[in-house]
Amino acid sequence: MRNEKVKRLVQLGLLTAISIVLVYLVRFPIFPSAAYLEYDMADVPILIGTFLFGPWWGLLLTFTVSLLQWLLVSPASGWVGFLMHFCATGSSALVAGYIYQRNRTIRGAIAGLLISAIVHVLMMIPLNLIFTVHFNGAPREVVIAMPPTVIIPFNLIKVGLNGLFTFLLYNRVGKLLRFEKTEPCKQN
Repeated sequence: MRNEKVKRLVQLGLLTAISIVLVYLVRFPIFPSAAYLEYDMADVPILIGTFLFGPWWGLLLTFTVSLLQWLLVSPASGWVGFLMHFCATGSSALVAGYIYQRNRTIRGAIAGLLISAIVHVLMMIPLNLIFTVHFNGAPREVVIAMPPTVIIPFNLIKVGLNGLFTFLLYNRVGKLLRFEKTEPCKQN
């Protein structure tokens, strides 16, 4: 029992570390008009961990990664960035994890990723309307005009790519994290 707890902590620690490293290595703006909205792959290890261990572990991963991103990667975004990432990614991790936990198939994974992507995008609309106006000082009229032109397209691209990468990498990363032996590639 104790070995399982230690193994789980190591696995979660590895996913957290991978998430933070990915934020450093893969981060770029998608829209020149909103250069502050940067694509990153931090949510891929979170979603993989959610599929492996369940929705509540995914929420814990989200909290840890959001906190470390705030403290180590983008301190300028402050507690607002932490809270927005935690709320949007946390809610999508809960949804994806719950759906996949009920139906551990390819269809369950796809449904979990698609529905969680919608949840993520929908969460970012009010979060931006509240926090960008009240705490980042952006004019209310400008932020109200942003959802259809910037917020929704950006988040659709971000969660779409992260969902695709999660789907493609889940089995391989899962085997590595379970410390399973993998077959070497055969060369012809």
